[in-house]
This record gives sequence, structure tokens and C-alpha cells, in this order.
Amino acid sequence: MRIFYIIFSIKAWFISILPFRLLYILSDFFYFLFYYIIRYRKKVVYQNLRNSFPDKTPEEIEKIAKKYFKNLCDMFLEVIKVKNISEKQYLKRVKIKNIEVLDELYSKNKSVVVAMGHIGNWEFTTHAVTIKSPYNHYGLIKPLTNEFFNNYLNKLRHRFNLKLIPYKQTLKFMARNKNNLSLYYVAGDQTPAKGEITYWTNFLNQETAVYLGIEKMSKMLDFAIVFMDIQHPKRGYYEIEFTKFTDKPNEFKELEITEWYVRFLENIIIKNPDNWLWSHKRWKHKKS
Repeated sequence: MRIFYIIFSIKAWFISILPFRLLYILSDFFYFLFYYIIRYRKKVVYQNLRNSFPDKTPEEIEKIAKKYFKNLCDMFLEVIKVKNISEKQYLKRVKIKNIEVLDELYSKNKSVVVAMGHIGNWEFTTHAVTIKSPYNHYGLIKPLTNEFFNNYLNKLRHRFNLKLIPYKQTLKFMARNKNNLSLYYVAGDQTPAKGEITYWTNFLNQETAVYLGIEKMSKMLDFAIVFMDIQHPKRGYYEIEFTKFTDKPNEFKELEITEWYVRFLENIIIKNPDNWLWSHKRWKHKKS
């Protein structure tokens, strides 16, 4: 297996030095391969879309699915491109519409929980924020089961001031780091482990288990909450927009913050459905 990883690393390096124009030609080839030949998680994507949008026709579902797979292939190659991309290229391709939302909280000496979803290319675009913002930046991650790919991805994540925290160590680290002005990027739309489920809600027309981490972290440490939306106006370019929910989380009743996050994310997905991670087995657990 080691030789396979060496070969992958060499190929990935060559991909990373390609100009974007050639990168997307390669992505078109991967789209054809993954959608029509390998059929990567195609059943999962179509089932998730049909359940989430029961009023859409089969033709509408197929159109969204194809756009999603094209986006997915672009995302994969853009992440590899991180190895050999400059700050100047980043700021050209990733526009932050309102960085002043973070600047204001920084001036108030307020650390922030950045609530995210698996929207747009979250791995690629987050680096633009680390370049532009003076905060300390931390990403909460679940380590991949494959150690090689986990290490490879983490090296890319470290390129532009982003530090990583394994999710099981999150609260302990955040409490210890409380006095350092920091942003914590939290994608709250993953599937909780079955034994960790404590709350269910309706999300995209389905009974859905939801993490309470964003709410718990912000309340415990009195951190502000900001949602980071990532949209894809045209191929190879992204726009980030921040929405401040609150800088006084303890003024909210139990589950209000969680429900705000779920509804906000849901509305974003409905507006641009191909921009979310449909190949994720989000609804593998059912409420008994």
C-alpha cells in the first residue's frame, strides 16, 4: 500500500502545479468517470435529493445531481491545488464580502464560533479567511480512518495559519485557550454517532439527528456565533458571507441557537441545492 500512497503523492503534486484552466479540464474527465462509470455514491445522492425535495420532478433531481457531481470533482482538485497556490491567487478566487463582521468582534475582544455547513468548497475557501483575519484560526476535525490521507489533508490545511483540533479534545482546548482571540470553524451538519444523539429536528423534510456542539461551545465560553456561507458564483470562484447571530449566546433559551443554525443552513441549501454535500450519508440513523 505504501507504493500506492507514494504514487498518489507524486500525481497530486503534478495536479497542484497545473493552471486552473487545465485543472478544470481534468475535473471534467473525473466527472464523467465518477458519474457515469464508477457511479460514486450515486444511489446515496439521488435518495438524499428525492427525500429532501419531494416536490421536485425526476428531471429536476437529475439536474441538481449532475451539477453536484461536477462541483464535487472541482472541489477535490481545488483542495489538491492548495499545495501550490499563493495568497494572491487565493484572494483573487475567494472574495470575502463582509470581513468587517469579524473585524468588529475582534475589536470587542470577542472569540467566535464560526458555524458552517458542508457548503461550497469549505476546505479550499477557509484559507482566505485565515489570510485576511488577525484571529487565531482553529478547525475542528474528525480524523480520517486512513492515516496517509489524513496526514496529507492535514498538511494542506496547515498551509495558511489554520490549526487543527480533534473534535474529542475541543472543549478542553477551547477552555484552556479562552484568553486568546480565536475563531473556531465548526461544521455542525455532520451525522452524530448513534450513541451521541441527544436531539432530533426536521431538516430538509426529514427527521434528523443534530449536534448541539455550536450551542454548547458558545454558551460555555461566552463566544460570539457567526455563520459562514460559501457560494459559488462561477467556476473557480467563491464568495464568503458572514452573518452574525449573536455575541451574547447565554441570552438564548435551550436549543434556540441550534434551531437557528439548522433553519439558516436549510434555507441556504434550498436556494442552491447543488452546493451541499449530498454524497454524505446524513440520514443513516433513524429516530426510533
